[in-house]
Amino acid sequence: MDKGVYCLVFENHECTVRVGALGNLTFRAGWHIYVGSALGSGGLKRLGRHISLAHLRDKQPKWHVDYLLTNPGFSLRYAIFAVTQERCECRLAQALSDSGIPGFGCSDCSCSSHLLFRQHDPKEEILTAFRELTSDPVIKTIINPQV
Repeated sequence: MDKGVYCLVFENHECTVRVGALGNLTFRAGWHIYVGSALGSGGLKRLGRHISLAHLRDKQPKWHVDYLLTNPGFSLRYAIFAVTQERCECRLAQALSDSGIPGFGCSDCSCSSHLLFRQHDPKEEILTAFRELTSDPVIKTIINPQV
């Protein structure tokens, strides 16, 4: 089972979303990058779960990112991932850190956030960060026209 690190990239309208214990969060219109790890037993199959959740939207959220995946104000546009055995999601989040949502997706580490905001499509910036940290990244485009 391939393991790795990934970014989910969302485009969204300005909206407020209730995110579990974090409460109501207000999101600016633009692009959000969620940085995650796929080092667990399921490995990169986790991406399949995220993608199916974004298309179904009727599942009960479990993780912080699930609240975005199931919210009609957010559209999952693509995922970028790399196969690695190294725990590098925190370094990736820090490399992309600029404007984050405090406490989002980082309850198991000391990062300030694993959800980052950009006004424009961050694809090239993410690819550069991946190349500096790990092996060649792979892009998976998502067809999800909600936004």
